[in-house]
Formats: sequence, C-alpha cells, structure tokens
Amino acid sequence: MTITCFIRYEIDPFQRNAFKEYAENWGRIIPRCGGNLVGYFLPHEGTNNIAWGLIAFDSLAAYEAYRARLKSDDEGRANFEMAQAKRFILREERTFTEVVDGAFGIPASPTGASS
Repeated sequence: MTITCFIRYEIDPFQRNAFKEYAENWGRIIPRCGGNLVGYFLPHEGTNNIAWGLIAFDSLAAYEAYRARLKSDDEGRANFEMAQAKRFILREERTFTEVVDGAFGIPASPTGASS
C-alpha cells in the first residue's frame, strides 16, 4: 500500500466497550468499501482515552473512492450514527502517512542473535 490513513481518536474512557463495538463493525465495513484495514487499537496500559485506526490505500484517489462508497453503505452510515448518538468519540484526527522502505514489517531477531 502506498498510503495509510492514521486516525487518532480521543474517546470517553468510560465507554471503551462502545468504541470496541464501533471498531469491530469497521472490520466488516471497511474492506467491503475498498479500504485495506490494518487494524483498530484500544488503549491497554497508560493513557486510557486514545485509540487508533489504520487503513491503507493505493493512493489518495483510492481513498476518495472509498469515502464515496462508505457514504452510500447502509451499515457504514449506521455505525457513524451509533457513534454520534452514544458520543464516545470526543475528537478525531486523520493523518496520511507513507511507509519508510527498510523500516516496516521487520520481525524481531531471536534473543542473543547478531546481525
């Protein structure tokens, strides 16, 4: 993938399960609408009100086509409406990133192994 839409959410920490349901719903919707879902991530330890979603695309044009399909998707609209009604997302920021060749997807070396 050429670009990744990195979404940072400020969530209501008392509605973590509502955000989890929202994210799980995207697991069905995003691929159907043309996005390559990298994943959604909830806070586990430390800061309890920041979550992330990462969706990859071949280009910004592919992202725009995805957004158009998403707007016409019944389940996608329902998921947005659920988030608005429950108000568990307090803030949302989108940043588009690109992979740094040679610094992505590199597995850990076995303990004690040298390069």
